[in-house]
Amino acid sequence: MRMVFRWFGEGNDTVSLAHIRQIPGVEGIVWALHDVPAGEEWPMDKIMEVKQAADAAGLHIQVVESVNIHEDIKLGLPSRDVYIENYKKTIVKLAQVGVKVICYNFMPIFDWLRTDMFKEMSDGSTALFFEKARITNIDPFDLVRQISENTELTMPGWEPERLQHLTKLFEAYKGVTEEHLWENARYFLNEIIPVAEANGIKMAIHPDDPPFSIFGLPRIITSQDNLRRYLALHDSPSNGLTLCSGSLGANPANDIVSMIHEFADRIPFTHIRNVKVYENGDFIETSHRTQDGSVDIEGIVQAYHQEGFTGFCRPDHGRHIFDEQCRPGYGLYDRALGIMYLWGLWDAYSKQASQQPADRKVSQA
Repeated sequence: MRMVFRWFGEGNDTVSLAHIRQIPGVEGIVWALHDVPAGEEWPMDKIMEVKQAADAAGLHIQVVESVNIHEDIKLGLPSRDVYIENYKKTIVKLAQVGVKVICYNFMPIFDWLRTDMFKEMSDGSTALFFEKARITNIDPFDLVRQISENTELTMPGWEPERLQHLTKLFEAYKGVTEEHLWENARYFLNEIIPVAEANGIKMAIHPDDPPFSIFGLPRIITSQDNLRRYLALHDSPSNGLTLCSGSLGANPANDIVSMIHEFADRIPFTHIRNVKVYENGDFIETSHRTQDGSVDIEGIVQAYHQEGFTGFCRPDHGRHIFDEQCRPGYGLYDRALGIMYLWGLWDAYSKQASQQPADRKVSQA
């Protein structure tokens, strides 16, 4: 397991590269060019700025999250080919600077959704919260406005150029079904996966967050069956998964341990985090500790260990603790604590595995 940490760039993150470098076992950053609109080719000079900053801090840039997909690709419009060509050119450039994994998603309009960015918990910390009834009754435009007012930093998936055209986007998705989305995803994969293969890059799709329809929009990366179907759209080692335990864990029916065992050779990147899911469908993001949420983090790490996982891992969203002022879900302290919990589990399973042969010899004697 290779530990990495998400970083949003100079001037766009409250966490510095120097702080990231001090977290035990972290070897690289998970990054993106957040100021480049979806669909545009990434400029090499901006890519090099990130690489140079990371190099100076002793961190690598082998994981990108995300190269966002233009809505015209998801909608299957004739204009998609222009944006796909830009995507291919970006893949080639990223390979040139050592990128190994590109995370992305195929969610219409919103690539994640919460109703409260700073929901207070019983211990005084705050966390990202999803209130199901509120989603059912709220106007999406009101929700966008409220979320945008919570931070001056860019919010991935809530980019200004996207939010300025919500009315047009919702109109465009009228009549678009899940089967349409599946077909448009197939077209996209058939175009980009050969380029990724040729450049030694693994594409890793992120599950829908949350893993069910919101505002009537179709969503397809939601379950084990759908992950299996997506990988079969273009059967290649370069067509892989960013298996996110928090996104998938918002639906208690999802068995993430089973997914790890089935798809282990197609998971180049994993997000490990916990959520507490309530009977009414609400959920809140908790510490990474298994007992604090509804997701079997212990079982997840054990499954990765059993499969000999050598891909990249990052702690995902964290609570806002110790009065830290930070981007919602992306402070330093709780994610660093999460990393140490994950390493503790990993080290314990490693020690347990190393002792098993000796134990068997003793029992045989």
